[in-house]
Formats: sequence, C-alpha cells, structure tokens
Amino acid sequence: MKKENAKNETKSDLTPSKISATVLVRFLRISPRKMRLVIDAVRRKPVMEAEAILTTLNKKGARMVGKALKSAVANAKVKGLDESRLYVSDIRANAGPMFKRFMSRSMGRADRILKRTTHLSLAVQEGRKSYGQPVTEVAAAEEKKSKAPAKAKRAPRAKKAAGTKA
Repeated sequence: MKKENAKNETKSDLTPSKISATVLVRFLRISPRKMRLVIDAVRRKPVMEAEAILTTLNKKGARMVGKALKSAVANAKVKGLDESRLYVSDIRANAGPMFKRFMSRSMGRADRILKRTTHLSLAVQEGRKSYGQPVTEVAAAEEKKSKAPAKAKRAPRAKKAAGTKA
C-alpha cells in the first residue's frame, strides 16, 4: 500500500490537463532504435529539465528532439498553456519508411543496406506544479547579473628575481 501511495504522490504533480500541445516530425534520417536512447532520457520530465538534458547529450538524436521540444513549447504558448508548468507527457519514435540500397560484394554478390527513418511524435501538457522560470527568463536574469560591476581584482604577484631561491 505504501508503494502505491508514493507512486500516486509523484503522479499527482504531473496529472495532465485536457489540453496538450503536440508535434509530429516525420522522415528523420536516424534509426528509431538510436532515437529511443535519447527519448527515454526525457520522457515524463519537465520541459526545462528536458532541454538541459538534451543540450548535454552527445547524440545526433538529441538535437532533433530538442528542435521538436522547442516547437511543442511554442505550440503550447499559442494554446495559452503556462510554460513553467509544462512537462513531456508523451514521446514516441516510430519507424518510418526505409531507403533500400545495395552494396556490391565479392564474387558478384550484393548485400542490402536498409537506411531507416523515424517518425517522432512529442506531446507536452501542463502539470499541477510549477517548475520554475522558463529558460528564456533565466537567461535574461543571468544577463542582468553579468552587467553588474565586477569585484576588484587582486594585484598581480611580484616576479622572483633570476637566480634567487625561494
């Protein structure tokens, strides 16, 4: 019983509203298997946290998912959803059509090469909990801090004279 209550408490913060903003990106030139490595890292995460994860991942799919996530957030703004409460409610990487190519082998044979494509679908919804300032507001706050006067630097150390021991 205690485990069920713990699960309900975490899901209560993410209880979806009826309105969601979706994005469908089709014919991405990456295999769905490689894309799923990336999307598993951001599933059910707040949008700001998901963006931070995607910028640090060193994968081709991370850039593609990042673009789709930004588009979903823009769609959510148009629908009137609060950007600070958004989370990734649904994200899927389904197989698209395959480009079939042939590679010549020895003794007149040929091997088939399948160049796979992905259809990426992403949905964001408003949760009950606010996750802080949107990324654009955080960047503006940091910019204001950087314009503040800097602390005085220490005087440089005097150089030792040649031939002296310390």
